[in-house]
Amino acid sequence: MAMASSAELMQAEADLVRHSLGYLKSMALHSAVKLGVADALHRCGGSASLPDLLATLPLPPSKQPYLSRLMKVLATEGIFVAEEGVAVANGGDGATCVYHLNTMSRLLVNDAGINGGSAWKLSSCILMTTTPQIVGSALQLGQWFQSDREATPFVMANGRPPYGVAAHDAEFNSAFNEAMAADSRYLADLVVRECGEVFEGITSLVDVAGGTGTMARAITKAFPHVKCSVIDLPHVIQGVSAQTDNVEFVAGDMMEFIPPADRILLKYVLHNWSDEDCVKILTRCREAIAHGEKEGKVIIIDEVVGSRSQNILEAQLLMDMQMMSLFMAKERYEQDWNKIFTEAGFVNYKIRPILGVRSVIELYI
Repeated sequence: MAMASSAELMQAEADLVRHSLGYLKSMALHSAVKLGVADALHRCGGSASLPDLLATLPLPPSKQPYLSRLMKVLATEGIFVAEEGVAVANGGDGATCVYHLNTMSRLLVNDAGINGGSAWKLSSCILMTTTPQIVGSALQLGQWFQSDREATPFVMANGRPPYGVAAHDAEFNSAFNEAMAADSRYLADLVVRECGEVFEGITSLVDVAGGTGTMARAITKAFPHVKCSVIDLPHVIQGVSAQTDNVEFVAGDMMEFIPPADRILLKYVLHNWSDEDCVKILTRCREAIAHGEKEGKVIIIDEVVGSRSQNILEAQLLMDMQMMSLFMAKERYEQDWNKIFTEAGFVNYKIRPILGVRSVIELYI
């Protein structure tokens, strides 16, 4: 191999620095969400100079000089747009930087008016993935790779698996539920918009591991003729009313039983589980649709790794690392999905890569 040039060496060093400090991107995003930067820009009409932004954020005077450094990182990463050298009419004596919302940062705004009347609150998802428990599990990856222990990196960091921590830690459980609800609101709007036909002509649907019912409520709102049931663990649905908005809640274990219905929905469930457990879950799903009133179908919303988009592929591979860290589970390529579908007794399936990092998969007996 030829000796690298000085320019190549310096570029390689810069790339190593960028990768080794990449966690600061996550922490900068976490900080922006905690501060409510996107909401502040929205209140200012979608853009604001740094002085105007400072006037709307709850920062003590001693920290105000540092905000520009946070915003520069976030703008460099494309989360906000920075317009340099803009003259401002706020009594200043020169040009300053004006920050604007873009498509990405609009997803962080909690006001329903900005996203077509839906308060998705995807900021909750950012707060969940940057909790001390989740970040702490990532810090255990190096030790986990060298260890013979069966414990996941998350268990090594926290002493319990994620659902065990959620059952004993009200703050973590709340963060988890809020993130899942936000993701469900966002996905429900997209699913109804992009592939609502999968819910047409049916009378019943079971949302497996559907949490507090956000996805199910969105489906019944768009399709009032569909009766939805949500099955999840007792501590997840604890405190949720027994039935509301044509949605029924059932405490149970999806490994043991899933109520019969025309459609069974698995939204972001199977990537949490091993292939063997996925086969068990899908077997219960097959039994449930076999006893439904109409020709049954299983609808899976999950990742199918292998996008041609570099950004989407990178997001899928990072999610794969997270699933490994949290559950010793994985995101799957199509050949992986085909294997577990066949073992669970399904003959036909159709994959529709229409939800960004995620796809809609339809399973037929």
